[in-house]
Amino acid sequence: MKISTKGRYALRMLLDLALHQKDEFVSLKEISQRQRISKKYLEQIVPLLNKSNILRTSRGNKGGYMLAKSPALITVGEVLRATEGSLAPVSCLEYEYNDCPHAEECATLHVWQGLYQVIYQYLDGITLQDILNHNTGIEGNDYCI
Repeated sequence: MKISTKGRYALRMLLDLALHQKDEFVSLKEISQRQRISKKYLEQIVPLLNKSNILRTSRGNKGGYMLAKSPALITVGEVLRATEGSLAPVSCLEYEYNDCPHAEECATLHVWQGLYQVIYQYLDGITLQDILNHNTGIEGNDYCI
């Protein structure tokens, strides 16, 4: 499994919002400048985060983006599933029901199930607030993920 730039940049964008929103909407231009991420690329990420109820948007003057809930309630797993899709290590685990014709005799299925469980538990056990708390005091707070 490899996390794409879409997932990594989404996490950086959300961390930036968590630090800078202060009960106001933040423009994509500001986030783009602070994080050194193309505004066009962030525009591709926003709909995924909106659809997953992670972001709130407002159009017009003083419009922009803000977190839809507290950073303590947004997990890394939630963000990555919104941007990357399934985090399953093998395709047969992408859906609740495993319809692989070889599932019953698959000698390695338990290995992949265990890996998936560890990935899921680990990523859902880390919130945006945890990352912010961990990085407090790091010079520049440049979230390289």
